[in-house]
Amino acid sequence: MTNDAIQPGRLYGVGLGPGDPELVTVKAARLIAAADVIAYHAARHGRSNARAIAAGYLREGQIEEALIYPVTTETTDHPGGYQGAIDEFYAEAAARLAEHLDAGRDVVVLAEGDPFFYGSYMHMHKRLAGRYEATVVPGVTSVSAASAVLGRPLMERDEILTVLPGTLPPAELAARLSTTDSAAVMKLGRTFPGVREALEQAGRLGDAWYVERATTDRERSVPLSEVDPDSVPYFSLALLPSPAAAAFSAASPGISDKSGMPEDGGSAPGIRKALGDSKAGPVREKDGAQGSPGTVTVIGLGPGPRDWLTPEASAALAAADDVIGYTTYVNRVPANPRQRRHPSDNKVEAERAAFALDLAKRGRRVAVVSSGDPGVFAMAAAVLETAEDPQWQDVPVRIVPGLTAAQAVASRAGAPLGHDFCILSLSDRLKPWSVIEKRLEAAAAADLVIAIYNPASKTRTEQLVRARKLLLEHRADETPVVVGRDVGGPAEEVRITTLADLDPATVDMRCLLIVGSSQTRVSAGGRLVYTPRHYPA
Repeated sequence: MTNDAIQPGRLYGVGLGPGDPELVTVKAARLIAAADVIAYHAARHGRSNARAIAAGYLREGQIEEALIYPVTTETTDHPGGYQGAIDEFYAEAAARLAEHLDAGRDVVVLAEGDPFFYGSYMHMHKRLAGRYEATVVPGVTSVSAASAVLGRPLMERDEILTVLPGTLPPAELAARLSTTDSAAVMKLGRTFPGVREALEQAGRLGDAWYVERATTDRERSVPLSEVDPDSVPYFSLALLPSPAAAAFSAASPGISDKSGMPEDGGSAPGIRKALGDSKAGPVREKDGAQGSPGTVTVIGLGPGPRDWLTPEASAALAAADDVIGYTTYVNRVPANPRQRRHPSDNKVEAERAAFALDLAKRGRRVAVVSSGDPGVFAMAAAVLETAEDPQWQDVPVRIVPGLTAAQAVASRAGAPLGHDFCILSLSDRLKPWSVIEKRLEAAAAADLVIAIYNPASKTRTEQLVRARKLLLEHRADETPVVVGRDVGGPAEEVRITTLADLDPATVDMRCLLIVGSSQTRVSAGGRLVYTPRHYPA
């Protein structure tokens, strides 16, 4: 018989639960016992928690493939750095498993917890599921185990549970923790000090619990505020239970420290015997997972620092497969090796929108990024206009708002936008100057505060000169003007001047101007500008 006639083996990603062998599902135990090949990930010391959990379900004669990580948290001299070393490892590991599958052997990849919940198995699935029949067997997650250990529910009724990696910056973690009902923060270890800081910033430290190695003989659970950072291993998590969990505190103290339990829980062999030692192949089950439809999300990054990025925008960026935008704005998005980045020139809005929609049509989750708010002189309108083409009518488009440059500059100066105001752009690249003049004159005559975007550039030096002259025909010389440059950035500068004293030569593309109305005032100290909310009769 030739190799061409061999039926390929089946790939199984099998969740083992959080540690207690008795929490391995009946299906997982059956597949483990019947598999030709057992694969598991391990650090360089060679010990595998996943294999230890499954040890009682293994049988003699099975091939074992230990997939040893080349690095974990240490540095590497790999030319591609840490990510290059890991990507190469996953490719080599997948190739090793593919040899068994091509030879007709069924392969079970052991996964602690659930295979698709921060699990290593997913990297094998991404590389192999398109070539072989693959089935994922879910397992009890560490989050569920921690909740059970504490005797406190995760959520009730309409409450929201958020699962977060501890590797996020403390400020971002704090923002997310402050807007959810309950939460689990994974990947502690070295990240614990930052996680504790985030909980404190969010005002949630007093509600947080720490759970280590849940359901094992080394299980520990205590209030997080009492934990010594130097004692925290990777296999631990922080938990904010349901706000309704206070009702359970009297019945379940939630503090434990197990000792003296047999390493295998004393039960796996018995379960294995009950399941039988059948050498028949696993039941062939179809993987019914369907690919998610593509989407385009247009995201406002705010005008400057990461602190001004909303939690919704952060979540949308984290979920994206592709990030598209003007090079300067794409560079503001933290690099994620999982994502593809597509920076481009600032004069190709329509092409950028079409590219994003086309990627989404092919099933990608695309983030189109803009500075400030995407609906204010930015990419939201360009995407929606391009999306009217029938070829993209089925592509969902979502807009995530951001803090505008006008709001940022106004906050630095006081409250110049306290009453009616308008926003205008002096750029005549997309509209004629005659239209800009008419709108400026109308706004000036209506006594509106005016926020002016794109006031000048290297090639547009006369527009602001002409705009100032026009405004002086309707406004007094002493009208307050706020000039904000690079607000939120390293070169931030905010100046308060008057319409008469405004020097157009000191203004460039990185500036935003706020021209006051007849009612706009400067405080006695000359440091703050505000426009009263009332207007004279």
